[in-house]
Amino acid sequence: MKIVSFVKNNKQLQNFSIYGFGQVFNLLTPILIIPYIISVCGLTNYGKTATVMAIIFFLMVFIDYGCDISGVKAVSINRDDKEKLRSIFATTYGAKFVMLCLIIFISVLINFFVPYFNREFNLYMLSLPILVGQFLNPTWYLQGVENFKQITTINILSKLIYVIGIFKFVNGVNDYIFINLCWGIGMIVANGISVYLISKSLKIGFKDFNRQLVEKHLRYEFPIFYSQIFVSIQLYSPLILIGFFGGAFLAGIYRVVDQVVVIFKTYLLLFFNFVFPRVCYLLGGSKESGIKFWSIYNGLNFVFILFAMFIIHNNAEYIVEYFSPNDHDGIARLLQIGVYLPIVMALSIPLKQLVLGLNHNRYYVNTTVTLAIINLFAIITLLNRFGIEGVLWSLIATELLMVLFLYLKINKTLFLPLK
Repeated sequence: MKIVSFVKNNKQLQNFSIYGFGQVFNLLTPILIIPYIISVCGLTNYGKTATVMAIIFFLMVFIDYGCDISGVKAVSINRDDKEKLRSIFATTYGAKFVMLCLIIFISVLINFFVPYFNREFNLYMLSLPILVGQFLNPTWYLQGVENFKQITTINILSKLIYVIGIFKFVNGVNDYIFINLCWGIGMIVANGISVYLISKSLKIGFKDFNRQLVEKHLRYEFPIFYSQIFVSIQLYSPLILIGFFGGAFLAGIYRVVDQVVVIFKTYLLLFFNFVFPRVCYLLGGSKESGIKFWSIYNGLNFVFILFAMFIIHNNAEYIVEYFSPNDHDGIARLLQIGVYLPIVMALSIPLKQLVLGLNHNRYYVNTTVTLAIINLFAIITLLNRFGIEGVLWSLIATELLMVLFLYLKINKTLFLPLK
């Protein structure tokens, strides 16, 4: 009874439970559907869809234009000022609309005239609705006001639509072109409903979309957006480069490994999104309370990641066999290397929360850009010599450097001793 009472009286724990349920559903749905996709379309066609999805996910950072960081922070700080929230919401979506039009226009031109993309013209064109879905995505706003129940509803609805679409439209080898379309439709429907409800709640009208404010937003948020481009390069360039230089089959193999690792990479990024608004809010009042909150949540989270990676490392062969029964020994060895990446990210992401929460934006931007460029060259070099294994080690090494540089900045600011 004490546990039940504690949960009922702890709003933060309730939010985390609701948010956690939605993210588990969000992450496990693709895992459950991948064996079906591979069995129907083959590993090579799965590699094609994965490569295009990585490109689309990279383009998402242009649509978001840094709102997943700066937007969350602005909403979190002004959560009690409805007039300010209305302005932030309208201005952010105005900027996102400008970027959406620009990116879709460029993407269509590239699909028509660049041979590499033109060879899979239908797949690329049918993947573009994902960008529309990301434009509509109101998660940044909901994170700022800590409405995790609505975020969970969005995730569940979008993934249900995705699953239904896969079983409805993907029934033959050549139906792989519809896989990303199903994902995009799910996003458009779920995010569209949520944006409508928020707009109605805030009473957003056309008068709230101010051209001058949108232009100012695009200029002011450029540094964070610029840094996020390089974060996105770190996340998605491995698969894109493997697909480009190694071919769709090798991309399919990497994606099988990445699909397991990405559960925890995505979880860590989502955990960042969950904790970051509260960290910013607390640091704005008292650094001591902010650091205490940060330490407890991130410390427990690191223990969880460490335990989960230990389990995956020791059962890699069985896990990989679930996705693809062919050559699972070789893929399992790659997975045993890949599990080290979430462990290192469980250190770098908490440090990123503090660096951004303490307004060291320029340092974060410079560090991110530098390491992303180093990582890009390392991937190209090691891919040619060591294959996928080289790519994985380059990612791990880059993330370790991120931990070092972020810690040095935090240690200098807060005088935290290295233990």
